[in-house]
Amino acid sequence: MKLKRIHIIKNIGIGLFFLFFISCKEEKITTIKNTQFVDNVYPLLDTDNSRWFFFSSASRPFGMVNLSPDTEIDGAWGSGYRYQTDTIKGFSHIHAWQISGLSIMPVTISKENKKHIFTDFYSSFNHQNEIITPGYHFLELDRYQIKTELTSTKRVGLHKYSFPKNKEAGILFNLNTILGPCENVEGELEQTGERELSGKLVAAPTHRRPKPLTIYFKVQLNVSVRAIERDINTGNYLVSINKTDKEVLLKTGISYTSIENATINIQQELPHWNFNKIVQESKQEWNSLLGRIEVEGGTTAEQSRFYTDLWHALQGRRIISDVNGAYPDNTGETFKIGQLPLNTFGEPLFNHYNSDSFWGAQWTINTLWGLVYPEIMKEFTLSLNQYYKDGGLIPRGPSGGDYTYVMTGASSTPFLVSAIQKGIIKDDLESIYLALKKNHMLNGIMGKAGYEHHTDIGGGLKYYLKNGFVPHPLPEDGNYGLHQDGTSQTMEYAYQDWTLAQLAKKLGYVDDYNYFLKRSENYKNVFNEEIGWMSPKDIDGTWKVDFDPYQYENGFIESNAAQSTWFVPHDIDGLANLMGGKENAVEKLNSQFEMAQNLKFTSGTSHDAELHPEHSRIPINFGNQPSIQTSFIFNQLGRPDLTQYWTRKVIKETFNGLATNTGYNGDEDQGLMGSLNVLLKIGLFQMNGGTEENPEYQIGSPIFNKVTIKLNPDYYSGKDFVIKAEGNSEENIYVNNIEFNNTAVSNYTIKHNDITKGGTLVLKMSKETNNKSTLLLTEKR
Repeated sequence: MKLKRIHIIKNIGIGLFFLFFISCKEEKITTIKNTQFVDNVYPLLDTDNSRWFFFSSASRPFGMVNLSPDTEIDGAWGSGYRYQTDTIKGFSHIHAWQISGLSIMPVTISKENKKHIFTDFYSSFNHQNEIITPGYHFLELDRYQIKTELTSTKRVGLHKYSFPKNKEAGILFNLNTILGPCENVEGELEQTGERELSGKLVAAPTHRRPKPLTIYFKVQLNVSVRAIERDINTGNYLVSINKTDKEVLLKTGISYTSIENATINIQQELPHWNFNKIVQESKQEWNSLLGRIEVEGGTTAEQSRFYTDLWHALQGRRIISDVNGAYPDNTGETFKIGQLPLNTFGEPLFNHYNSDSFWGAQWTINTLWGLVYPEIMKEFTLSLNQYYKDGGLIPRGPSGGDYTYVMTGASSTPFLVSAIQKGIIKDDLESIYLALKKNHMLNGIMGKAGYEHHTDIGGGLKYYLKNGFVPHPLPEDGNYGLHQDGTSQTMEYAYQDWTLAQLAKKLGYVDDYNYFLKRSENYKNVFNEEIGWMSPKDIDGTWKVDFDPYQYENGFIESNAAQSTWFVPHDIDGLANLMGGKENAVEKLNSQFEMAQNLKFTSGTSHDAELHPEHSRIPINFGNQPSIQTSFIFNQLGRPDLTQYWTRKVIKETFNGLATNTGYNGDEDQGLMGSLNVLLKIGLFQMNGGTEENPEYQIGSPIFNKVTIKLNPDYYSGKDFVIKAEGNSEENIYVNNIEFNNTAVSNYTIKHNDITKGGTLVLKMSKETNNKSTLLLTEKR
């Protein structure tokens, strides 16, 4: 059959070739050893459903600078680079959780457009003349006939513009504008040298980030500045540059602390003008991280999608500290500049981060980062703890150096506990434990609902502590944040309490261990045995009348009862007992998967589609975090064959596309869904987020014949952990025999300490399962 062309990128003189061909037949391939891992990434995945921080091109992993073109700029959702919009509205440098900034646009200046160029400067472009690869973006601005190229270091953007001859060249700084999640205001720009500009702007407060944040920047050019003109109406600036026949290069260093530090960021990270060198270094950095996992087998499309998933798992959350360790601290009543601790060479011990919520991280980055990228997990743990040192709370999603109180609960607790249990964090464990414990008590972060900045009521924690559940609705009148869904909050708190209990046990806090372990059973208080679902009940303990388990956000956060009833990752056996035993639980969950398959296991193709009646009533939703663990629940109910069967189905129906209109169904929360896909496809999962002593991994059904994870020698003693799926195919999805280092494995689990010592896990794949269960659910399929 003929090949279907997905995306062709032409050679434009910098030696970058990027060619995606996908066959309708999808020829099998065995390895990518002869190619670069980064060349398998498809950056345009799901860009029809993009949100401000989703798309990345000319960026480094977790970079402070996230340089890319914007086609939509109004709002956090449906903004940034949207593939179906053919108009460039600027190249902005910050695409972060609740932060945007420094949008600039090269233009040509004429007598005709000089009068209105400040308000009319957008340009159409054509995807046929576009190149996108991790660390690099090329496109042509049709209106001006300008060829633009973008790349970056961690904190510095680097632009290359090829202006048409005989045209006056200019650069418009759109410093006062709506830009993604927030307004940019109070923008200022001044010339500070023949080829140098300095400026700042303010990222105005948002509902989620309630304090302003100043963004400082330094601009250096390889050509002279002829003039700067400020428009009184817009407050924006037009920089005219002297005529030149050579390509114009422009460096943009940013900082959240000072223009001086923005300058230092340039001096340290980009002291030269070699554009191609930066492109290559960016590619090498991405390639090094992507190469930590090498897959063999599967189809070309499956391998491309895998490395695209892995690429997404390594971005979204952004550095906010300068190269010298200065960072914005907005946790107090007044803004101040913080300083990260330094090593003996005067270098910061870690970076400080801006981050969306860790809500759902227990099933995603906890496992992936903890095993494959322990150095990243350590950085984020230390950064989260730095917020505690500054502001008194470990955040669940910080932005602009401050707390946002995004989502609910103490979602960072499982992340930090997992880092400790895996031996990634070894120092100051008692102080970290006390910080986490504070979050689980009154006046901690657990008591705050979503974006509840000034009160501690919406989380319903006082009722959880007194009565063992959060009532729905809360009896208090007033606006106390979002996501006040008491049943979900109860279940979430119970799981997070269990994870904290494991750390208390490790550190010998026996009384605390027993206390939080008892609290972890509170999920039982919201299980209505008469109807067989988790259900809301009011302050008097009365169950909601005429309760509909498929009604969306009916006491459940971004989900319905059918989806969230299974949110007991720390006690699946206890949940099964409430349902009348494991067989009943298996039958119930299996029927939900059968129903969900009709909608391809997701509530539509975008986050807002979950609200639509035709999507919201789905019983299992892999498009949002609350039920993404469900296929692995079968493992712990004694039915690993159903884990293997349904996980393969989910991968094929939900996470198998390579196109602009498919990918993560609009809710790829900064690496969470990308990480999930990686784990499902290599066949490893952690139900409780890796928070128990010597954490356990559940074994699934990998889609590749061989997976090699290269272990970080600074953290783990082994060199490689290899998964071999012998006889693997689209039909042979069942794992009927397991050996690890020539020793039989009988329970479809493997321990963290065994994996990190290195070795080979051999899975014997088959078309039929050897499961001896008398529950013949397979006949229903």
